[in-house]
Amino acid sequence: MDRSKVVAILTGAVSLLLAIAYLLLVQLLDFRGEMLPAPIGTLFHWG
Repeated sequence: MDRSKVVAILTGAVSLLLAIAYLLLVQLLDFRGEMLPAPIGTLFHWG
């Protein structure tokens, strides 16, 4: 194989690994449950 084919295959493999890692991260964060906003009272408490 010439060099360009090897680079293309490696780039595709890295791309697939990043995509799978991203999907797993999104699933993990989604599994944690509903994201609730911070309570307003504690954000703007002035003393």
